[in-house]
Amino acid sequence: MKCLVTGVSGFVGGHVLRHLSETGHQVRGLYRKGADLSAISDVDFEHSVGDLTDESSVSSAVEGCEWIFHVGAAYSLWMKNYQPMYAANVGGTKNILEAAKKFKCQKIVYTSTVGCVGVPDKTQRPIVPTDETFLLEEKQMLNPYKHSKWLAEQLALKMSREGLPVVIVNPSAPIGPGDIKPTPTGQVILDFLNDKMPGYLDTGLNWVDVRDVAAGHLLAAEKGKVGERYILGSLEGNLTMKQFLHELAAVTGKKAPKMQVPYSVAYLAALISERISSLTNKPPTAPIGGVKMARNYMWFDASKAVNELKMPQTPIKTAIKDAVDYFNNR
Repeated sequence: MKCLVTGVSGFVGGHVLRHLSETGHQVRGLYRKGADLSAISDVDFEHSVGDLTDESSVSSAVEGCEWIFHVGAAYSLWMKNYQPMYAANVGGTKNILEAAKKFKCQKIVYTSTVGCVGVPDKTQRPIVPTDETFLLEEKQMLNPYKHSKWLAEQLALKMSREGLPVVIVNPSAPIGPGDIKPTPTGQVILDFLNDKMPGYLDTGLNWVDVRDVAAGHLLAAEKGKVGERYILGSLEGNLTMKQFLHELAAVTGKKAPKMQVPYSVAYLAALISERISSLTNKPPTAPIGGVKMARNYMWFDASKAVNELKMPQTPIKTAIKDAVDYFNNR
């Protein structure tokens, strides 16, 4: 198939591009001028320079492609002005979907986030991970990033009901090699390696190998049902932050931090950090949006993607080891 992947300079987008190329598909990658492509410098693909907010460049990128993988998005938990984020995440998604409709693309895989899926009750024991049936309302969005992605997901669902062949995937917390920026999940590993993590919050994530997430995108195009969501996560990836840090310790031989930071302390630190950022224009070390999300266990059930799409399940220890090796080599 002739495929377009947006956001190829990003962690997930780059791996989707690589996976499609390795499985024999013709791939065109859309990225912004000046983007760092070093993580995919060895991948053979057709280059398309443009911006999601520019209808003309989006139309040029989509034309001639049969499958669209819309992975690109603006991600930040703190900005002085969030308008560019909404323009990219909501307006950019609209541009991609409208272009896909115009050129009669056969399948569109829209990359959402598990941030648009309801989280389990943290007070319940045992904690039961949630699945795609747990829906959220707009008022439940905890930060502008999640809100913008929720609006974009609603648009994708609406256009799927109108006949556009859209499948939605919701990746959890990907880790692995090639996290060049790095992502917030990669930053956890990097901070651990650099002894910059004196403590941790009582939170939890569904960790997943980024290569499994990339494979899940292709499987969604091949087998996914139009208008449905698929959580691209790991069946064994629901770990508390304490558990994840102990897994890191086992892989690296370094000691895991023992201090659990109270939520109230973390929230106060985030308030101070964002106040300083408003004066310096530098991103806060602890954005309030991130602390709010950390109050919940973001544990999810990926059974639907595993059973219906046959999404692979790489052991989390393998993903951790490969991420550690990548960061150490860099």
